[in-house]
Amino acid sequence: MAAFAAVSEMCQVLPFCGQEKCLVDANGRVRLTQRWVEDFLRRCGGEIVMHGLPEGAIALYPEEVYQEMRAREVGNLNELGASFALRRSLRRFGALTHQDTITRQGRVTLPAPFREYAGITAGKEVCIVGVEVGVEIWNPEKFAAEMQAIGEHLANRRDAEMARELQQERERI
Repeated sequence: MAAFAAVSEMCQVLPFCGQEKCLVDANGRVRLTQRWVEDFLRRCGGEIVMHGLPEGAIALYPEEVYQEMRAREVGNLNELGASFALRRSLRRFGALTHQDTITRQGRVTLPAPFREYAGITAGKEVCIVGVEVGVEIWNPEKFAAEMQAIGEHLANRRDAEMARELQQERERI
């Protein structure tokens, strides 16, 4: 319980931290917690960029975070004519990006194509997860699978690291 309290206290200091569940209303809207609304208001005045992530979630970012992410992804536009991968990246960014403003009530409308892309249904619950630079909105089953994949990745990394350390120890002996 003390560990949970420490994490909860840290999230009060760190922006966009934590995890919540909420229902998507009949109009495709979700309501963000007051803490996240305040984070967005402080960071960008409530003006957000919504972006469909390759993992199948919907991200809400302050515009400067999105622009930085996009610049890294897109790279050199002078190569556009010769780069199939760059054109595909631009297509994905263009089709799965939408600017919006968080309402006074803390609501954000998820357009139908975004809900369909993320497997989110009106009247159903979603997981909203803080990722320090914004929040991600997940279908609960997809989020559980993502957390499982993260756990497996970390376990594999831990096992590989331990094997390297054991091998180095054997070589020293």
